[in-house]
Amino acid sequence: MNATALRATLLVLGLTGAICIPSSVSAQWILSPGEGWVDLTLIRHDTRSRFDLTGDRNPLANEGHAVTTSLFVTAAVGLLRGVDAWVQAPVHSFRFDDAAGPRTRSGLGEPRLFVRVGPQFVGLPAVPIALRGGVKWPSGRFEADAEIIPLGEGQRDFELLLEAGRSFHPRPVYVMGWGGYRWRGPNHRSERDPGDERFWYLAAGGSTDRFGWKAAAEGLDGDPWRIHGLRIPSTPREMTQLLLSVDTPISRGRAGLGVRVPLAGRNLPAGNALTIQYFFRFGGHGS
Repeated sequence: MNATALRATLLVLGLTGAICIPSSVSAQWILSPGEGWVDLTLIRHDTRSRFDLTGDRNPLANEGHAVTTSLFVTAAVGLLRGVDAWVQAPVHSFRFDDAAGPRTRSGLGEPRLFVRVGPQFVGLPAVPIALRGGVKWPSGRFEADAEIIPLGEGQRDFELLLEAGRSFHPRPVYVMGWGGYRWRGPNHRSERDPGDERFWYLAAGGSTDRFGWKAAAEGLDGDPWRIHGLRIPSTPREMTQLLLSVDTPISRGRAGLGVRVPLAGRNLPAGNALTIQYFFRFGGHGS
């Protein structure tokens, strides 16, 4: 694979929003059995720049312009005391224009399933700390072509993370965060083996009856890929970004607006992303 094709491949794979997965506001506590929530997050990313192979921010090649609109539908439910599960399904709409003309693609992305276990499961006191494991399935048709925008990355991933939080009740303020490791499987059709990744997330937020806010940072640090059996040192994905959001009660849930600001990166699109979110609970009032 020549350098031009490699850059194009890394760019179109970055459009799938691997670093733009929504982080639910309810991740502090394990859900009680039968309790749950649903989160709808729309992410709009419009950029003419990228973080290149060395981490510099440069314009997209050939006057490129990438527009990504993704709807992430996430639902969670408590299964047992100290155990809950999440499922997430994204729907993507991609458009990429450059000197060669426009390319568009829309459809269902790759779903994820998570199971989370807290100390209550083994009879310990309920505290906001948990171990979460997840899997991402490849779905749909994957084209091994740098000129076609894929709806996913085409391989199965597994991840494991430790998360924790703390509420400062009676003050309406909390902090939360997690850190984890993602094992990325090979894509045999395209002869690509993406490097494993480490990721983290830290947030502080608060809410009242009329207003909520959250300030967060998240990061991704990956290993080099193997392409056609060769380890390519210039291919790791990296990203550090700031996330700011506000929300307010609407009907049964809370609606919010936010912005994602990339601070540094490598082999991923640059540019700010806007988010619109609606979140509601069902079956209870917390654990």
